[in-house]
Amino acid sequence: MTGVVTAERAAALRLTIRGPQGQEQEVEAVIDTGFNGFLALTAPLVAALGLSYHSRTVVLLGDGRQTPLREYEGQVVWNGQERDILVLETGGGPLIGMALLYGYRVTLDIVDGGPVTIAVLP
Repeated sequence: MTGVVTAERAAALRLTIRGPQGQEQEVEAVIDTGFNGFLALTAPLVAALGLSYHSRTVVLLGDGRQTPLREYEGQVVWNGQERDILVLETGGGPLIGMALLYGYRVTLDIVDGGPVTIAVLP
């Protein structure tokens, strides 16, 4: 899987997210190594995909605050395969967390337009 380093210095990857009734949305998601979940999406995107509510969880933010957020069940096309994941509903843009990256090698060339490569570990 490949992506690109943006002019804002973010490592971004295009992903296809699927809802339970076959709704599909392609998003550009940013890798966030401080996020230990699978994927974070905005409330409008969660609603558009018709994702099924799973649970409420409390997350620890980067500034030390704790906040309750909703989790939903969804699917992502990851490495050519559909993968069931939990999606955290947040106010920010789409984020790829460490749970989705677990078991993969991430390589970044940190320059504008530099490649982002995600490969299965040997």
